Amino acid sequence: MFEKGTTARAILGSFAFFLVAPAIVAGIVPFALFGWSMQSPPFGPPVGRVVGVAAVVVGLACLLDCFTRFALEGRGTPAPVEQTEVLVASGLYRFVRNPIYVCVLTIVAGQALLFGQALLLAYAGLLLLAFHLFVRFYEEPQLRRKFEGSYEAYCLHVHRWRPRLTPWRGSDSQAS
Repeated sequence: MFEKGTTARAILGSFAFFLVAPAIVAGIVPFALFGWSMQSPPFGPPVGRVVGVAAVVVGLACLLDCFTRFALEGRGTPAPVEQTEVLVASGLYRFVRNPIYVCVLTIVAGQALLFGQALLLAYAGLLLLAFHLFVRFYEEPQLRRKFEGSYEAYCLHVHRWRPRLTPWRGSDSQAS
């Protein structure tokens, strides 16, 4: 229906992957495991609920931005089967190499605070481990092969998980 490399294909593919991956990992699984019923706040006063709502909203907004960048700038999707044609190193990718994973973890941690489900933090810890192993042993080798020198330069300046304080502009002369 859509030709490889078209914007429409990238948008539809990104939307489909959004429903398959982050929506399940950060939405359906937490709901299935713990429900979305309010428990007493696990970490003190109800101010944690406000922080939780903020984390979910910010995480979701940033996640949508990342998916949009993959479709419109990268002309592909975050899915390993339909990778981008261009290395995406703009937006949140100027601060951290894996903002989609960081956003998903932020959403899950926000739900833990919002709903008072401390076990969701353990789930977030398991997700972090799974994400790290997937990134380290699958994604990064794939990206190194596909984008050769440009990905290596990007890795020198933008950390895998720890965000930079200032955005990388592609011309920094030393690693942060």
